[in-house]
Amino acid sequence: MVISEVLRGQSRPVPAVAAGGVLGALARWAVGLALPGPPGTFLINVVGCFAIGVVLTVLIARGAHPLLRPFLATGVLGGFTTFSTYAVDAQRLLLEGRIGLGAAYLVGTLAAALVATWAGMWAGRWFH
Repeated sequence: MVISEVLRGQSRPVPAVAAGGVLGALARWAVGLALPGPPGTFLINVVGCFAIGVVLTVLIARGAHPLLRPFLATGVLGGFTTFSTYAVDAQRLLLEGRIGLGAAYLVGTLAAALVATWAGMWAGRWFH
């Protein structure tokens, strides 16, 4: 973001994204405490992708307030999901020599996240 964008008011979503990110990260931390390691990361990412599908589909269809989408989707759910931890978890499994489990985790998480996003979009259309 450059100063000219701030002066023209184009940085309005930044506080909404930041506030949502705090909430999402706290929720991810809580789930990680209850279910640590790859199982928790898998659950977080799949649930988060489903929620992103629902939220974006509903908000776009309803023409919600312009700051609600950045707050919920980018902030809360972007802060909740953690594909960087997914990569670290997978690397750890592979480096420990658990090749089959690491490969299954890599492919399974990606497939489940894509299916969850699609299912969330379908559910969002149903709710709308």
